[in-house]
Amino acid sequence: MELGFNEKDKSILRPVYDFAKTRKVKLYLVGGALRDLILRRRKSNPDFDFCLCRGAINFGRKLAAKLRAGFVVLDEEHAACRLVKKIGDKVYTFDFTDFRARTLEKDLLHRDFTINSMAVEFKDVFSGEDLSTLIIDPYSGRQDIKRKIIRACGSNSFKEDPLRILRAFSFSCMLDFALDKETLRLAKKDKHLISDVSSERIREELFKIFDSLTAGASLAVLDKLKILEIIFPEIKPMRGIGQGPYHHLDVWQHTLETLSQFELLLSSFKQNPEISKYLEEEVAGQRKRSSLLKLACILHDVGKPKALRREKGKIIFHGHERIGLGITRMISRRLKLSNDETRSLERIVLWHLRPGYLADCIRPTERAIFRYFRDTGDDALAVLLLSLADQRATKGPLTTALSRVRHEKTTKALIKRLLKQKDEKELTRLLNGNDLMRKFKLMPSPLIGKVLAGLEEAQAIGRIKNKEQAFKLAASIIKQKK
Repeated sequence: MELGFNEKDKSILRPVYDFAKTRKVKLYLVGGALRDLILRRRKSNPDFDFCLCRGAINFGRKLAAKLRAGFVVLDEEHAACRLVKKIGDKVYTFDFTDFRARTLEKDLLHRDFTINSMAVEFKDVFSGEDLSTLIIDPYSGRQDIKRKIIRACGSNSFKEDPLRILRAFSFSCMLDFALDKETLRLAKKDKHLISDVSSERIREELFKIFDSLTAGASLAVLDKLKILEIIFPEIKPMRGIGQGPYHHLDVWQHTLETLSQFELLLSSFKQNPEISKYLEEEVAGQRKRSSLLKLACILHDVGKPKALRREKGKIIFHGHERIGLGITRMISRRLKLSNDETRSLERIVLWHLRPGYLADCIRPTERAIFRYFRDTGDDALAVLLLSLADQRATKGPLTTALSRVRHEKTTKALIKRLLKQKDEKELTRLLNGNDLMRKFKLMPSPLIGKVLAGLEEAQAIGRIKNKEQAFKLAASIIKQKK
């Protein structure tokens, strides 16, 4: 079967080709676009990478002016720049770099992995010829694609850019390829260099891993190589801490198992459109809620080492969720997550025990359920899903079949109720702040908010149903608060 770009891609690339031809610049198309072409992997808005002998920044700047595209210099030292252009409803990026060596073949050696170290002379894209006969592939990238292998181009690959260690795993997840043994050896050898990489770049690769269906397996390998604890030093204190007879794993191994169980849950909920839609929501910067929840799996018990106490021969972790909230806030800042992501993570970590407490009751009260939904807000479903995974990762001798069934039943009932509530009309308040101030001759103060919160709860659980009942309850609350 012949290899070539489709007409849509050619129409996107044509203005770049015409401009290069006019200026007599010899361009090469390299990297991911060729890799995906060989894999027959179609992206809705592919990125296109080009290299040329020299003058990339000057060429890119003038092309950006011609195309009325955004322009940014990515790396002055290596003469790398990027154009960003909206075409239709899609945003495309075009990267240009100078050769990093005297020849194209040696330049390709400086790329990250063999599957990305292929090139084709740009004019050949429009020649109508079969590109499979024209691809320049000095490091057997096509063979590695066929073997489904991620292989570093050379022994200095990770030294040139330590982020490539994480990129090896994100590519492995994205393409379902294995890492070859030598690449793993180099990753382990050069892992210390990751500490020099910016938090933003680390975050982006981490979320690519979280975005896959095999994040748990990849993080387990990163953990085995002691790479993950460079990114999250908070992991070290979690190792080797036993958790008593309700658990069969130490704190850290339980954490990894929770992530694995969460990924199994994702598969089981694929047929539920409402849950799938919720998990696919972008919280910030194209980062999805499902990926953020995987990070929450990693962080949900991060406070246990500092909370560890032994009382009467028992291991307890009272308050670990509140300690975990503080640690989660620091990690969120370190990774430069958005405010929305940080708030969501904090809320999930803080309240991750609540579904378990509700399940401990034979029948949770309406008040307890209302308060759970009130406190967890938009993250109510996220907390419930994490709680399911957390419980499934707990298999100690004192974790009985009865308690497990009760937890599953309670949690799934809450999920069902939550989804049903989303389709129902929100209750209209029986009273507002002005009503309270007029009736009870009050001045604006925090007391008004407390009374309204009490009325909202009472209305939600059916305790009050009209204004007369609301005023009566308000009077009682005011009397107690004064």
